[in-house]
Amino acid sequence: MKDTARTRTALALAVRANLPVLLWGAPGTGKTASVLALGRELDLPVEVVVGSVREPGDFSGLPVVHEGGTRFAPPRWAERLAAAGEGLLFLDELTTAPPAVQAAMLRVLLERTVGDLVLPAGVRIVAAANPPGLAADGWELSAPLANRLVHLDREVSAAEIAAGFAHGFPASGAGEAVAPSAEQAAAARSAVGAFLRVRPELVLAVPGDPAAAGRGWPSPRSWEAAALALAAGRANPGAPDVEAAVAALVTGAVGEAAGFEVLSWLRTLDLPSPESLLADPGLPLPDRADRLHALLGALVAHVAADGGAPAWERAWEVVARVSRNVPDVAAAAARDLAARRPAGAVPPAALLELAPVLRAAGLMPGEAA
Repeated sequence: MKDTARTRTALALAVRANLPVLLWGAPGTGKTASVLALGRELDLPVEVVVGSVREPGDFSGLPVVHEGGTRFAPPRWAERLAAAGEGLLFLDELTTAPPAVQAAMLRVLLERTVGDLVLPAGVRIVAAANPPGLAADGWELSAPLANRLVHLDREVSAAEIAAGFAHGFPASGAGEAVAPSAEQAAAARSAVGAFLRVRPELVLAVPGDPAAAGRGWPSPRSWEAAALALAAGRANPGAPDVEAAVAALVTGAVGEAAGFEVLSWLRTLDLPSPESLLADPGLPLPDRADRLHALLGALVAHVAADGGAPAWERAWEVVARVSRNVPDVAAAAARDLAARRPAGAVPPAALLELAPVLRAAGLMPGEAA
């Protein structure tokens, strides 16, 4: 698959997962056209807001007197999106927006708020930027703003452009893509959390170089985005070249070094599925603690999504087995599992075996940790 096709799939997955995305590319590569086409494909209204011609007040709102007080009135583009209840907010030319405007955009990206108006959950955010060296009066993206976006590079393939001129450009596939389920998102977070247990120095690594800080870099926020990207891939296994698209999203969130490392670690896990473990709690378990963290995290996420007493009760058998060799790992899973006890579930006999672990974790009723 060419890079442009990979980027199309990645963009489709990100939009469905509600991940804010920033498309990087040289002028004339069709970034704006691709976002407008995406809006048509999804039958969503698109509001194009060009950062270079906006003021901070276009994002923070303009103060107006209202019923004896002051409110911050949102601009018309935000009101139109709120009235529609859904749509694509396209923030164009980010690197030509002055730092004061970039700072005002932070609240839009983080809190989805424009003035006093909160954008509906159905509004997706996509941005585009030219590399600062190719933008007129360009600015490096500020680190706080960059860390709130998943960065995708849009490259031009001569063969695809030629084919598009002759036969039309293919759709992104966003119309067929689905959002990840709560279970898939929870399992992906657990897997990323297990990775960060063995690589804690990657939880937060702010680049010292301004150019690098203007792209994806590791932080708790960007790891959350990476986990959601993994979940989006699992929700759409039939998407074109989904593995490459997910890799682009993960590295776009946390940077190439951290992103490729977590992807490589995940590929070597080779863990049994939560469904197979619940069907046969005696299946072989991995030896390494990081793999056990990932395994139990996925198991707890599955049990939480299942919501049934049988799954919750059988999961304790797996946790009890882990506690025999790695009590610390079992304690973390026991805490999460205990908090998700469904109504009517009966504490299983395996809990007796876990008593020392639960006592050490402060989970025994009437006992302190």
